[in-house]
Amino acid sequence: MKIRFNTYDIVCSVAELQSLIGMRVNNIYDIDNKTYLIRLQRSEEKAVILLESGNRIHTTAFEWPKNIAPSGFSMKLRKHLKNKRLESLAQLGTDRIIDLQFGSSEAAYHVILELYDRGNIVLTDYEFTILNVLRPHTEGDKVKFAVREKYPQDRAREISLISKEALLDILSKAKNGDQLKKVVVSNTEYGPALLEHVLLKQGLPNSTKIGKTFDISKDIDTLHAALTEAEQIFSESKKSHTKGYIIQKKEERVATDDSGAKIMYSNQEFHPILFEQHKLMPFKEFDSFNQAVDEFYSTAEDQKLELKALQQERDAMKKLENVKKDHGQRLVALEKTQEVDKQKAELITRNQELVDRAILAVQSAVATQMDWAGIEDLVKDAASKGDIVAQKITKLKLEINHITLHLDDPYKELNDSDSENDENDHIPSMSVDIDLALTTFANARRYYDQKRTAAKKQQKTIESQNKALKSAERKTKQTLKDVQTITNIHKARKVYWFEKFFWFISSENYLVIGGRDQQQNELIVKRYMKPTDVYVHADIHGASSVLIKNPTGQPVPPKTLNEAGTMAICYSVAWEAKVVTNAYWVWGEQVTKTAPTGEYLSTGSFMVRGKKNFLPPSHLILGLSFLFRLEDGSIERHIGERKVLSATEEDALSVTGSEMGKDEVEVDIIDESDEDKEAEKGEDLKEKKEETNKDNDSFTESEEESKFPDTQIKIQRFPGTKVNIVTDPVIKEEEHEDQENIIYLGDDKPIVLKPTLRAQNSRSRGVSESSLKQFKPQEKLTKEDNTKQQQSKRGQKSKLKKIKEKYKDQDEEERKLRMDILQSSGASKEVKKNKKGKDVHQGGKTQKKSEPRPQKTFQPREVNDEDEPTVQADVDMIDALTGVPHMEDELLFAVPVIAPYNTLVHYKFKVKLTPGTGKRGKAARTAVTMFLKDRTITQREKDLLKAVKDEQLARNLPGKVKLSAPRLQALKK
Repeated sequence: MKIRFNTYDIVCSVAELQSLIGMRVNNIYDIDNKTYLIRLQRSEEKAVILLESGNRIHTTAFEWPKNIAPSGFSMKLRKHLKNKRLESLAQLGTDRIIDLQFGSSEAAYHVILELYDRGNIVLTDYEFTILNVLRPHTEGDKVKFAVREKYPQDRAREISLISKEALLDILSKAKNGDQLKKVVVSNTEYGPALLEHVLLKQGLPNSTKIGKTFDISKDIDTLHAALTEAEQIFSESKKSHTKGYIIQKKEERVATDDSGAKIMYSNQEFHPILFEQHKLMPFKEFDSFNQAVDEFYSTAEDQKLELKALQQERDAMKKLENVKKDHGQRLVALEKTQEVDKQKAELITRNQELVDRAILAVQSAVATQMDWAGIEDLVKDAASKGDIVAQKITKLKLEINHITLHLDDPYKELNDSDSENDENDHIPSMSVDIDLALTTFANARRYYDQKRTAAKKQQKTIESQNKALKSAERKTKQTLKDVQTITNIHKARKVYWFEKFFWFISSENYLVIGGRDQQQNELIVKRYMKPTDVYVHADIHGASSVLIKNPTGQPVPPKTLNEAGTMAICYSVAWEAKVVTNAYWVWGEQVTKTAPTGEYLSTGSFMVRGKKNFLPPSHLILGLSFLFRLEDGSIERHIGERKVLSATEEDALSVTGSEMGKDEVEVDIIDESDEDKEAEKGEDLKEKKEETNKDNDSFTESEEESKFPDTQIKIQRFPGTKVNIVTDPVIKEEEHEDQENIIYLGDDKPIVLKPTLRAQNSRSRGVSESSLKQFKPQEKLTKEDNTKQQQSKRGQKSKLKKIKEKYKDQDEEERKLRMDILQSSGASKEVKKNKKGKDVHQGGKTQKKSEPRPQKTFQPREVNDEDEPTVQADVDMIDALTGVPHMEDELLFAVPVIAPYNTLVHYKFKVKLTPGTGKRGKAARTAVTMFLKDRTITQREKDLLKAVKDEQLARNLPGKVKLSAPRLQALKK
């Protein structure tokens, strides 16, 4: 199949592209590392030029999948070419090199596209000094393709019509018997397709050979006329536009139904004119050459899938034919065996006396204890003397107590003379094995028994043949159907931008991505991270940079933070070392590439300014599952599937609730100098609100003001760990007065915190007094609820009494003064660290790390010369992915996902992954096999899972793993 332009293609393409001269560059994109799109515009007229290094250049009307993050080469082209006018587009000589000039005089820039060998794209200034090159290399000793080198313009070759004398000289140097076309192609620039066309028109077919079917002296004029015509076609194509043709090949495809075979046409070549050699082949005609090339390359991927499916269908049909052929051959062999055994038995019976004498002679020789070599010599000696019995013995098989006799039908002559005898009575002579331990009749009976056994096998084979063939046909039809289904799935499969990273969707519908290596870590922070996004990193060197995409800018729920922390820990050296460690999170604006004075940050390393928010240690537990892409009409059915759950909903939906109950986390308040904050357990929130509205006997407002604003909680599961829980969310006008915070401490066990309104007001930033007037004082907890909560914590009741007694006479001013003193002690240490200009700067203001950061207002982070523009990465498409498909859903394709296991608890298909010794690929295939055997799986889900490639399954596994799932051992057996 043709994959690149030849010289004649370039001539025709350049002639068509002249209509784009005068248009300005709107933007430049890259499809892959060697294919680029230049978008041009002139008032309302638009066009897109596609350049592929080494292969092609043409306009395109198709929508190509552009990289979300433009490459460095694309950025360089944008910098110099954007808004520049396309001034000229020309071929250098007759070489496969095209020069595109943007801008004029000293502001001109050249994009030079090389379409030979490995290809290249070079950006130069007006003096052809190289500014950037796609593939830096050296040709020979002098020509260098590198930045600041001069591009060699003088190396392009020119074309001219070869004279008869030069043609005679070329042909005289060729060997006798060489193919004429091959000799001429290597010495001209017309290309093999055009040369074959003009040679055929002159009566010189492809098989013409010098010195045999081509006489140099006689046929030189004919050859010169063909080359003259080729030169004329070249000249005309430079001046006028040509049509386009795609040459196709007819392929017969087996249908999965009873409609018969389908005809498929696969694209083979593209050409500017319909050549003589292609006139009898199927083809598609286009108005222009660019349209034909665009269609050819745009459908190439689909063609590959179709051809692969076609090959798989042929293999399936070949297997079916082999089954049929094997059955036929087995029946023929059994029938032939019966006939031969019957004939051998008949020959033994008709030569009874001869066989008896042969058995007796050999048995007598054996009885004399003569060695086997001596017996063989004795038989040969007797045969040479004319012994009839010895002459019939052809081989001695004394090791198995057999001899081989060559027997003839003694009644053959009689049967020949009797024309009435049936032909079946004629038995041909053949070699027959005789068992020395049996009599003549016993030997004959042995062959009859073998004949009867073969007859029974034949009967069984015939009986089972129909069943076996039907089974094979059924399997073949299913294979053909599966191939077609998988082909359609692959066509519909869309590769999302985030799949090049480690990724998952949190249980609260946040997209989380992580870098695979240092370069991707750099890419995530520089191009994808916004100030409102959350950056997560394991507290260990060399871990993956994890980013929580936060398009709303609101605070990210704690459960998603913990899931991202688990991901950061698992994609680090902690997985192989099987070490449990912490992770921390910061806002995107706190992460910068600017290093302190005198220091250097390597690729993938960043400076985190301000306070790090540490997360509880997470277990090294991941899960493998599948997300299914929903058809647009089915998306509405799954709205709110992944959302922030209240404590009650979490308890009701949690699959692992029974396990958590056995390992509860004890939470004790350890700070006695701060205000007290009532911690509610995950009980029914609706009941609480109803009871709260009915009962007004509760704590006074002054008593609530004296509670702790910053409560430190000690987690007994991880001794020594302290978590600061800020219970004052940003007050917004649309929020309800009794808003609650739900805190997860790493084990999915929720703690509901209900802050007072004044505590919120006193600690919130940027909220106007007028907005606070819209809120009523918060309803108090009922005595009954308070009693329940006091009973739920050991020693809580007496502690609360002491606190009330201690702070009962404290007024607002005194309380504020005491709090300032307490806060200053914690802030002084952090301020010392920031003395040397390390405070976080936002919009010209210095913000101390000890101050609570505003949760609603974000300033853009610092951007230095090394920073690249942030990409507006789309995350809306995650709403079309579900892990819990419904029976009525229309599913398009499946995407494998590796995520923290507690994220996948509600997914339909899932297995648990922990550090182990199993290979990644084998573990992934085992998981898919288990999913395919699930009783609840539908046929469509089976098809989608089968369509996922093995390399996609194991791509995101962090290393060697141990697989855990119900009934896994039974499956392996």
